[in-house]
Amino acid sequence: MSVKISSEYLGDLRVRTTHGPSGNQLLTDAPVDNQGKGEAFSPTDLVATALASCILTILGIQAKSLGADFRGARIEVEKHMTTVVPRRIARLDVHITMPAGIPEDTRARLIRAAEACPVKQSLHPDIVIALEWSWGV
Repeated sequence: MSVKISSEYLGDLRVRTTHGPSGNQLLTDAPVDNQGKGEAFSPTDLVATALASCILTILGIQAKSLGADFRGARIEVEKHMTTVVPRRIARLDVHITMPAGIPEDTRARLIRAAEACPVKQSLHPDIVIALEWSWGV
């Protein structure tokens, strides 16, 4: 399966990107520490966003197969960039908060599913990705 995504440089370090199938658009802006205004997601912010969305989507798929409802599950990602050239993502600290009532044996299944999320599996192995779970919060 392929998806066409089109991007246009708008100037001033901003890019408009369009998702082909839906027509949804988003804007990016370079971060303040890299000559931008930081008024929108940066491209590397979208990597962190993609990881969080992917994990929650995979958990949602698992919820469906279990006949469960994981609404309210949340993820916060803290992105750390390198301080040396080449500039890149060094670490993604991922805190996953799950709703109450998830049995212990199901938790192990969910952890395995999150580890196998396609975005996580697609990221460069030099990026440290730390998943931390909170259950029943």
